[in-house]
Amino acid sequence: MRLGVLFSGGKDSTLALHYAAEKEEVTCLITLVSQNKESYMFHTPNIDISALEAEALGLPQINKTTQGEKEKELVDLQEAIAEAKEKFQIEGVVTGAVESVYQAERIQRICWELGLWCFNPLWKHDQKALLEELVKRGFEVVISGVFAYPLDEKWLGKRLDTQLISQLVELQRQYGLSPSGEGGEIETTVLDAPLFKQKIEILSSNVEARGNSGTFTIEEARLVNK
Repeated sequence: MRLGVLFSGGKDSTLALHYAAEKEEVTCLITLVSQNKESYMFHTPNIDISALEAEALGLPQINKTTQGEKEKELVDLQEAIAEAKEKFQIEGVVTGAVESVYQAERIQRICWELGLWCFNPLWKHDQKALLEELVKRGFEVVISGVFAYPLDEKWLGKRLDTQLISQLVELQRQYGLSPSGEGGEIETTVLDAPLFKQKIEILSSNVEARGNSGTFTIEEARLVNK
């Protein structure tokens, strides 16, 4: 089956892509670039790095800008998926949804209207297990956004490893924090993954944070040999 992947460049959409590619043919990436940093639907930190990730994967990418207005942004999403269907003859759409019923229901409805299958390979998986799978498979993941107590500036730019996973699980125990950021607490950017033909090297970056909210912005990056 020919599949398009809703792709933000974060850990969940990238892992979902890998799972899908093990069984089906991934033909393109579909990326929504939201002008609203508080979009209900779309990841925003370092979304421009998704172009480098697409190049590293060797996959074409459909980019569509959206104002990110609640519900109205779904029209833009449907147009982007329809474009992928026309250009790449996709038969289904892959998402990285894990817990968000809000996102999953809306994407499923759009796919149904377009006559496409909707695949959520990470849906309801244990979040700690998903993080461990990323490390086990050799994904290089950096925290690019934090948006909840008790996360703060010192978390920004950290790389995902077993120690970081333990810390996130402890925060789940103490504060109810979603360890994989399914409540919007954490955003990530993938710098390397098994299917990447090259990896991303950060040349310059910037941290902006205030209290328990902040972003790690990659200002300049390039692809290098692995």
